[in-house]
Amino acid sequence: MTETPVTTAEQWWERFFRHGPYGMLGLATVVSALTSGLIMSRTGVYAAAAMLPAALALQLWWSRTPAAPGSRAARCYFVVRTLLAFGLTWCNPFFSIYAVLGYFDAGRVLPQRGMRAGLLATAIIMAGSQSGSGLPPTTLMNWAVFAVVLAVHVTLTMVFAKIGDREAEQSRTQTDTISALESANARLEQALAENAGLHAQLLVQAREAGVAEERSRLAAEIHDTIAQGLTGIIAQLQAVTSTADADPALSREHLGRAAALARHSLGEARRSVHNLVPAALEHDDLPGALEKTVATWAQQTGVRAEFTVTGTAEPLHDEVGATLLRIAEEALANAARHAGASRAGITLSYMGDEISLDVRDDGRGFDPSALPPYRGAGGFGLGGMRARAERIAGTVEVETGPDLGTAVCARVPMVRQG
Repeated sequence: MTETPVTTAEQWWERFFRHGPYGMLGLATVVSALTSGLIMSRTGVYAAAAMLPAALALQLWWSRTPAAPGSRAARCYFVVRTLLAFGLTWCNPFFSIYAVLGYFDAGRVLPQRGMRAGLLATAIIMAGSQSGSGLPPTTLMNWAVFAVVLAVHVTLTMVFAKIGDREAEQSRTQTDTISALESANARLEQALAENAGLHAQLLVQAREAGVAEERSRLAAEIHDTIAQGLTGIIAQLQAVTSTADADPALSREHLGRAAALARHSLGEARRSVHNLVPAALEHDDLPGALEKTVATWAQQTGVRAEFTVTGTAEPLHDEVGATLLRIAEEALANAARHAGASRAGITLSYMGDEISLDVRDDGRGFDPSALPPYRGAGGFGLGGMRARAERIAGTVEVETGPDLGTAVCARVPMVRQG
């Protein structure tokens, strides 16, 4: 339904460029012949009579020449036709009916850098024919009128040039798209022909890879949410057993925290199964979710933590926000379990096409070379953070050393929401 008007318009213009010059030349000849006794001298009549067959022969040659736009033959055709139109208009201003063709096909016939020159030449011819005395102007008033009319036509040339540029760009885009589609189709057909025997095997491997990816995702989600939540619940329950007799109010507080952690872990388990965004991102953007996560972690661990945002916060794709939030949670959990830190700092930086998350602590640090390689199973510490970041084309770097604290830096592309 949407291609019919475009196709019809293109066919109409093709017919115009093929037959229109003959009609406009004929109309200009008839009108000039009817007015020849009024505005043409005998010499002008002879000159026009000599140039008309040349113009007709030029059009016949062009109709039978399969020349590409911008080619040498196309440029020669436009230049010769413009010269003939100029000469005919000099003899009789009504031959500008033929000269106006330059406005229509300059962008079609001439190369990009020559189109404006062709339009300007057409504008000069049209302004001369409409200035009152033809070409050349004979009086100062005729020159003034010529200048005004030329200014109008130059404005028209700018409009036509802009239209020509847009049409040329659309034509190039369509040509490139068609070429790319043809090339892609050719490669696709070749690939299908070559891989027909492997199709079933590839389907099996794809299913196996999907199962493995889903297992890895669920394992990482369980480690980052449910396992950490259960660890927190155990810690709160242990605190209850140690304070049950000494301070019943404090015991109730620990039990309340344990119940809240249990509810949160249950919600995260459901979201992990359904592959939804983390609960913290349902009602807050990433900075808000991180700020609450850091505050909760500081309250639970007793470690002083500061959260900072640099740059202009922007809405992020759900996967990017979830990845950075999970990396921050894992880095903070590692700091609580292993670092023995007294201070931690978390910085979220919006940097144009990239967003970074830095988690630092002043704990005991460790030797990175002593860590076992990440194998996608078992522990989900640094290796799991790197795997999460790599899934969205990001990176995770760690700077640490014995008694030097730890700095985890995650960098991922800025993929905006929508």
